[in-house]
Amino acid sequence: MTKPEPIGLTDLYASRRYFRKFETIISHLGRVAAVMEAEGDLNRDEVKILTRYIAEMTFTFRALSQKYLLVGRDTGRFFGSLSIDAHESGFPAADELLAMASDAQQAERHLAGMPTDDELKQQMVEVIVGDREVPTKLQFALSQRNYYEELQLGELFWPRNDPQIVWTGNINEQRRTFRVHWAMYDSQVNLPIIYMMEVEDTGKIALPKDQRRWPEVQAHLMAQSLGGLKLVTIAKGFDEDFDDLHPKRLRRFHLGPMYSSAFTKQTGPILRVLEAARAPEGQDWALVWTEEDLHSERVIEERQGWFSTVEREVFALDPFAGRGAETGTTRMERSIVLPQRPYQALEEMNPPGFGSVRKFVVSPAGRVLRY
Repeated sequence: MTKPEPIGLTDLYASRRYFRKFETIISHLGRVAAVMEAEGDLNRDEVKILTRYIAEMTFTFRALSQKYLLVGRDTGRFFGSLSIDAHESGFPAADELLAMASDAQQAERHLAGMPTDDELKQQMVEVIVGDREVPTKLQFALSQRNYYEELQLGELFWPRNDPQIVWTGNINEQRRTFRVHWAMYDSQVNLPIIYMMEVEDTGKIALPKDQRRWPEVQAHLMAQSLGGLKLVTIAKGFDEDFDDLHPKRLRRFHLGPMYSSAFTKQTGPILRVLEAARAPEGQDWALVWTEEDLHSERVIEERQGWFSTVEREVFALDPFAGRGAETGTTRMERSIVLPQRPYQALEEMNPPGFGSVRKFVVSPAGRVLRY
C-alpha cells in the first residue's frame, strides 16, 4: 500500500492555528513528564533530558512558524507551505526538518545579505504612509529574517540529535555507569523519537574521554536508531559490538501521533472521540506518548578467543502472551494527553483498547492530571 503524501497548509489562518495548537500541546508535555516523575515512572535526570528535547521541539515549531508566517499571501515569489503528515502522525513531514537543517548551515550568509529589523520596519512605515498599501513583501522579508535568526540561535530539534553522555556513578574502580541519550526525527513515521540507554563501562578509559570508543559509539547508535527496529535488536547489536560496554536498560519514547479533527485525517476511535467532543478551537486535540522499555535480566560469560571471556547481556522480554518476542521490549506503555472535553467524550464512548492506556488530562488552567 502506497504511503499517503503529506499535505500543504496553504491557508494563512489554518497554518497559524496549526502552529498555535502545537505550541499549546508541547507546552503541556513538560508537565506530563513532571507527573511521571511524581509517580516514580521517571527520575529527575530523565525528566531533564526529556524536557530539553521537548523545549527543542518548541524552538523548531517557532522557527517553522516564522518561515511560513505569510503562507498564502502574495509575497512576490512562490515560497511553498508547511507540509504535514495529516494521515499518520499529524506532525510536519520530515522533509521540513531536513530543509531547516540545511537552512541553518547558511543562516549567517542569509542574514548578512538582509536589511536589519529596524531598516525593514522603517521601509514598512514608508509603504503604509506613502503608498497606502499593506507592505506584504517587506513583512515576508522580516519573517524570513526572524526565521534565520531562530536557526542561528540553535537548540532546535534536528533530524539527527547526536548522542550525549552523562556520568551516573561508579560501581567500583573498574566499572562506571553512564546514561546516553539521543533523538531522531523518524522519516518513516514523521515523529520525534527519543532514546535513553543506561550502560556500564569496564574500559580502561572512561567512555566520554575515550577518543576511539566514544565516536564509534555515537556512529553506531545513530545508524541503529530506526523506529522500525526492535529495542532488543538495537541493544543486542550494541552489546556484541562493544565488549567493554554493557547496556543495562534501553528506552525509546515516541512523541505522537497528534490527532486533531481540524487538521488530521487519521482513522480510528480517537478521531471519532474528538468529533463527538465538539471541543472549542484549541481544545480539539489528543497526543499519544509511547514508552518502550528493555531491561537486562542477567549476564552470561561468553568465550572470546582461547584464553578470555566477555560479558553478554540477556534481556528480559515481556512474558505475557508472547508479546515480548513481538515487541522486543520488557514493557511497553501507551499514554494519551488530551484536554478535558475530549477526555469526557472518551470516557463516555469507552472505545475498545483504551482501558490500559494512561490518560493525562489538561485542565483549562493548564494543570495536568493523570487518570
